[in-house]
Amino acid sequence: SLRRAGRYSLYTRTKLGYIFHKRQMKKARERYPAGHSKTQPTIINGIKIIPVPILLDNYSYVVIDTASNMAVVVDPADPQPVQACLEEEGVALQAVLCTHKHWDHSGGNRALKRRYGSCRVYGNAMDNIPGLTHPLSDKDTIDFGTRLHFRAFYTPGHTVGHVIYLLDGRAIGGPSSLFSGDLVFLSGCGRMFEGNASTMLSSLDTVGSLNDETLLWPGHEYAEDNLLFAAEVEPCNAVREQKLQWVLQQRGQRLCTCPSTLAEEKQYNPFLRCHSQDLHRALGLQQKQDEDWTSYRARVLEELRRRKDIYKDR
Repeated sequence: SLRRAGRYSLYTRTKLGYIFHKRQMKKARERYPAGHSKTQPTIINGIKIIPVPILLDNYSYVVIDTASNMAVVVDPADPQPVQACLEEEGVALQAVLCTHKHWDHSGGNRALKRRYGSCRVYGNAMDNIPGLTHPLSDKDTIDFGTRLHFRAFYTPGHTVGHVIYLLDGRAIGGPSSLFSGDLVFLSGCGRMFEGNASTMLSSLDTVGSLNDETLLWPGHEYAEDNLLFAAEVEPCNAVREQKLQWVLQQRGQRLCTCPSTLAEEKQYNPFLRCHSQDLHRALGLQQKQDEDWTSYRARVLEELRRRKDIYKDR
């Protein structure tokens, strides 16, 4: 654990982190010349969301208003495939929306800013985000033209300055889209590198409070691993079993598994189910007499995350 903390500090605080990131980028480009997964765009009334597979299992997202040819990109860790996508679509990049400082989310910020002169870089100032031009606070809104309306939510836990971005569906007459970085994945949540369980719970509650129809666009392709873990902690969850079968089918063909909806996630993602009696029973946990509900849910989350870390490392 101490060794991991030391490695984490080198990765986030020194030049070594960027050197490691560049090596990962090179390795991924050689291993997956066309990207780690096959993706297709989702079009919602003229707004086009394109998942761009980068590195070994990350996703960046290019979001385009096809009426005005304006584009923004979320977490462009590798600028090369992102730029290729922008050129293929023939669009002008307005901004980078960065969820957090880790190189596998922010590594391409500066290169894209150089390539597209007026490109802004958004993120939270608490994270040391490369190329940041527009620091954001909780619930700030960012508008591009008349149809791309984003709201940033401050969601610390994975890092101290982690932010998620909600694309407002009302402006486009469709569901909203949540770009969740490393806070929430399909059936999972990020490691708590820079926060405790109650901080992380509060951030997960932010996601839980959003509209059920919201589409979830996470930062990594972790669906298969996450659902297999969920099967261990909630073996009798039929919705999860159904989703797992679908994901195994998708991944068998190297197809992207996003988006899911928040309605789905609330049914099978254990990290969004810290209130669930079924989950408490499966984990063998009970609320103590002097323990308030929020503290108890944080304790459930801590136990879940502890088990997931062991599961991931075995």
